[in-house]
Amino acid sequence: MTRLTAAIAALAWTTVLAGCGLGGDGEDTSLTLVAADYGDSAENSTTKYWDEVVDAFEKDHPGIEVKVTVLPWTEVDARVKKMVDEGEAPDMAQIGSYSDYAADDRLYTANELLSIAVQADFLPTLVSAGRVSRVHYGLPFASSTRLLFYNKRLFEEAGITEPPRTWEDLKDAAVLLKEHGVDFPYALPLGPEEAQGEALMWMLSGGHPRGYTDNIGNYDFDSATNLRTFTWLKDELVGAGLTGPTPPAELNRADAFAAFTEGDVGMLNGHPTLMRMSDKKDVDYAMVPMPGRTGRSEAALGVADWMMAFKQNGHREQIGTFLDFVYEEKNVLDFSRRYDLLPVTTSAAEAMADNKADADLLEFLDGLRGAQLYPVSKTSWPQVSADVKKRIGRAVVADGDPGAVLNLLQRSAVRADG
Repeated sequence: MTRLTAAIAALAWTTVLAGCGLGGDGEDTSLTLVAADYGDSAENSTTKYWDEVVDAFEKDHPGIEVKVTVLPWTEVDARVKKMVDEGEAPDMAQIGSYSDYAADDRLYTANELLSIAVQADFLPTLVSAGRVSRVHYGLPFASSTRLLFYNKRLFEEAGITEPPRTWEDLKDAAVLLKEHGVDFPYALPLGPEEAQGEALMWMLSGGHPRGYTDNIGNYDFDSATNLRTFTWLKDELVGAGLTGPTPPAELNRADAFAAFTEGDVGMLNGHPTLMRMSDKKDVDYAMVPMPGRTGRSEAALGVADWMMAFKQNGHREQIGTFLDFVYEEKNVLDFSRRYDLLPVTTSAAEAMADNKADADLLEFLDGLRGAQLYPVSKTSWPQVSADVKKRIGRAVVADGDPGAVLNLLQRSAVRADG
């Protein structure tokens, strides 16, 4: 009986190995990954990063081949959607949203893919944002937060001795900057590129705990708090001519960043990439948390991009093996440092905090721990986000009606969510 049991166990183990493609019958498994490009040139394309990761992985896992296609952000989400719609989903995708695929039961859960150690290493804030109906599907891959950047030389020339802590401080500084000929005392990019980010930063600094949603996850655009915020922006900043010659509804983040590096902007909200851009142009700048209505804002905007694994082709164990490797500390740190982004794991964040070479990212890391992210777990968010980009700038134009705009966004968001 003992020999028979041992023989059955051996046969079962051989069958498992063969089914996994990790041994047994010797068949290799080929995985596909479609990923976004974080580089701004051929020299720092994310293709190089993935080539290095895949080479290292395949040396240790000769039974698994990984083919990576890197696409620009302007194409990658749409390309993955097209592949899924045509029944040709990749094994993995690293893109901007995951919740619609999770809602359609197309994705593996984190628990089905990753080791317990890797799951436990993700920053808790990002894990919460990666859940749909309390199940973890979206694996955070890259993250960032925002701080208020200000031009120290322009501040000194305008006689401003302290960075702003409140909205009134920010307005007073903007008035002095304007008097000293600064084109954009405060750059307010509410144009179609990333208006949803700037809008959420102001909602949070105005005292709304979540910005776009209430405490139970319902959309809350037209709250009294948000109305007060956009009314203040319209009357006290835009109406006072303190946001520059380009109307906020037409100003994109990239243009605002470029103007800051040219010394034409006194203040604006920015992420870590702006540090590198400013350093290249020798801009003397500093960063502080976003001013709030009555003091420093208690919540920062957090942004995350996501990795997900599709169930269509199977390969669950091989995908999990690869992703466990991707999320090793050395790989997370390498990616974060290459592209001026924040790590998504506790181990990498602690390593970065202990490294003097990463000291300029510490303020961003501090903000990430308590950051408020977009409501990405809602399947309606992509549609709602597009609507915000299209409409929110109208709330602050001279003849605009903040209440009407917020009410319109609320109604359309509720319909999208229904």
